Amino acid sequence: MSDEKFDIPEQFASPAVPALLTEDSVIQFKCYKGISCFNACCKHADVTLAPYDVLRLQKRLGMNSEQFLSQHTVPFQLDADGTPGIKLRTDNDGACLFLDGDNGCSVYEDRPTVCRYYPVALLNMREKDTYEAKQQYSLVREDHCKGHQEPREITLRDYRKEQGVEEFDELNRSWYELILKKKSGGPGVGKPNEMSLQLFFMASFNFDMLRRFVMSGNFKATYDLPEETYAEVAEDDVALMKLGNRLMRQALFGEKTIPEKSGAWEKRVEERKEVWEARAKAEIEAKNARTEEQMRADTTGEGCSGN
Repeated sequence: MSDEKFDIPEQFASPAVPALLTEDSVIQFKCYKGISCFNACCKHADVTLAPYDVLRLQKRLGMNSEQFLSQHTVPFQLDADGTPGIKLRTDNDGACLFLDGDNGCSVYEDRPTVCRYYPVALLNMREKDTYEAKQQYSLVREDHCKGHQEPREITLRDYRKEQGVEEFDELNRSWYELILKKKSGGPGVGKPNEMSLQLFFMASFNFDMLRRFVMSGNFKATYDLPEETYAEVAEDDVALMKLGNRLMRQALFGEKTIPEKSGAWEKRVEERKEVWEARAKAEIEAKNARTEEQMRADTTGEGCSGN
């Protein structure tokens, strides 16, 4: 560990025991219906969502992106630059909206990554000289949780399989790495502009809007992607999410993850130039009109005062 430098995103911090664990580490824990603390963690929910979490829940609920985001999430900032993130919405007492009384989680098969891992904290760490996410873990101990007192020992490798987190980790890894790169890049990365932040939110969480964007004529005129890719993202949510990750890398870090058509940049600049010139002309005309109107009003006022 002495040659490694880790950078843990603050938004994924938790009340975790400091010791880092690996997949070979053994924990003592068991949760089941009937344990005295059953559902206690769901009554104190603070669940940060990653992109694949959103896809699974949205599909489970049969909602479009706008419906899911407005009804089941609350926004927050991942960092000081205002990078947008979302958490699961809770009721006024802090309980998860998916808690179904004594029956437990009503979306259990599609529950988010944070819920699957509990009481383990997933720590996506950056090793020195790389932005690849290295997964390590830490144990969360909270007073309300009695699962630590259960007489069962299990390796984290087996616990991850038991909780079905492997698929979630694999599909969210690129997004974790993107956040780590932004956080660790320092001044060289710079603060994203408002348009980049809006694209980040769309590509991370609003998949219906993202699909409309990448299937638009303007997008197709700009980026050089095969028709097979468009056919795939039109139907496959995971393929769409992966394309969104490529877009974010291009927008935030200038990585050429998606090839542009020859002359597309020059064409966009020319089109924007025409728009800027038209706006400037309209603003000048509007300003001149306001000046003339003010002059007429002043002249009329002087005439009235003279009488």
